[in-house]
Amino acid sequence: MVRVILFFVASGALLPLSWRSIRHVRAHGFYRFFAFELLLALILLNAPIWFRNPLSPQQWAAYCVGSISIVLAIEGFRLLHRIGRPGQHSAAPSTNLPLENTTQLAKTGAYRWIRHPLYASLLALALCAYLKDPLGRWSILLTAAVGSFLLATAIAEEKENVRRFGDVYRDYMRSTKRFVPYIL
Repeated sequence: MVRVILFFVASGALLPLSWRSIRHVRAHGFYRFFAFELLLALILLNAPIWFRNPLSPQQWAAYCVGSISIVLAIEGFRLLHRIGRPGQHSAAPSTNLPLENTTQLAKTGAYRWIRHPLYASLLALALCAYLKDPLGRWSILLTAAVGSFLLATAIAEEKENVRRFGDVYRDYMRSTKRFVPYIL
C-alpha cells in the first residue's frame, strides 16, 4: 500500500512539470512523461528486494549500472547548463522545460559520444531496477516499456532539434549514437 501511495505522490509531482507536453503527442515530453511513470513503477515494484543479497553478482551488476546512471545524469545536466546555455529560443517548442531550451548544441563530454546522455541515464536506471528481479514478469515488461518510451522520446526530440539547429544537428546525428557509444 505504501508503494501505491508513493507512486501517486511522485506522479503528482511529475504531472505539473509535464502538463504542457502531455497534451502534445508529437512533443518529446509526452513520451518522457510515460517513461518516467513506468520507471517509477519499476523501481517501486522491485523496492522490496532492492538490497536483498547485497553481495551477489546480480546486485553488483545493478550497482555498477546504477553508478553509470548517476554519472551520466550529472554529466548531462552539467553540460546542458554550461555549454547548451539554456535561454529563450524562438524555435524552442512551448512544451519544453526551461533547461531544454538550449541556445548552443552541446557536443563535448558525454555528448561527444551519445546524443542523449540523460535518456541513457534513465535507461541505465531502468536496467539497474530490472536487475533486482530479472526473471520477474513485471520487471521484464516494465523495462521493455521504459526502453520503448525513451526511444520514442529521443526520436521526437531529435526531430525538434533538427527544426531548431538544422544541418548542424543532422551532422551531429551522423557522428554520434543515441544511447550507447559505437553501438546504439
